[in-house]
Amino acid sequence: MPYVSIMPAVNAEVKERHLVEWMRAHGPIAIGFSGGVDSAYLAAVAVEALGADGAIALIGHSASLAGSEEDNALEVARSLGIPVLQVETTELDDARYAANPTNRCYFCKTVLWDTLVPIAAERGFRTVIDGTNADDLHDYRPGGKAAAEHGVQSPLAAVGFTKQEIRDRTRARGLPWWDRPASPCLASRLPYGTAVTPERLRQVDRAETALRALGVTGNLRVRHHGDRARVEMDVAELARWSTGEARARVERVVRDAGYAEVELDQRGFRSGSLNVLHGAAVPGA
Repeated sequence: MPYVSIMPAVNAEVKERHLVEWMRAHGPIAIGFSGGVDSAYLAAVAVEALGADGAIALIGHSASLAGSEEDNALEVARSLGIPVLQVETTELDDARYAANPTNRCYFCKTVLWDTLVPIAAERGFRTVIDGTNADDLHDYRPGGKAAAEHGVQSPLAAVGFTKQEIRDRTRARGLPWWDRPASPCLASRLPYGTAVTPERLRQVDRAETALRALGVTGNLRVRHHGDRARVEMDVAELARWSTGEARARVERVVRDAGYAEVELDQRGFRSGSLNVLHGAAVPGA
């Protein structure tokens, strides 16, 4: 990763002031926008620092993005008053990505930035940024290499913002999504080596959407193991959904999504659990 925190000891309010200064020095700015807490915070600060004409949110539309996530991204962007451009990306056409190697994210982000960076330049946005934060620098993120190769910058990491600080500053702004769980791309639910296909992504999306409709909150993943789905949710949620009719409803909606077997993982949500299960001992989604 190319960015090292330049001021890890200062408090979050000071970091925010430095972020505003950074944006004013680098604007106009195009943000690779997912609608998650990090990119939404960037958008809020960018509109404040540069005005609505000085920033744009670029949303990559693809089968790897859950439909609810794209809807959320659009809603968040509108509420912040930042212009939005949705751009079709075609990572599934890249056989290297579709093969789902351990560096799958590198190929995904290569396609994403190959698409978004020229579009930003054509529209006069001289700086493209992403939501990488200081905590991410200690994680396994092959997509960061692709960003660096395309000149994409990570100001949150550069000024030393941690994930918790971003949530705290988002909450301080009165923005309701400050505690929204992370939701990486749907391909992260497939074990490495299992080919990424539109059908498998849609199956995972249907199952997770149905579980959210039941009322499952917090972190949620439907891990795809062929005909078997392994459902992970926060430990606090397990007590609600592990027994009786609630458990039956969970199993029913996941089977309706196309799975023959449903396992409710009693260990709870674990970031990167597929990596551990399949021998890639690195953090992940």
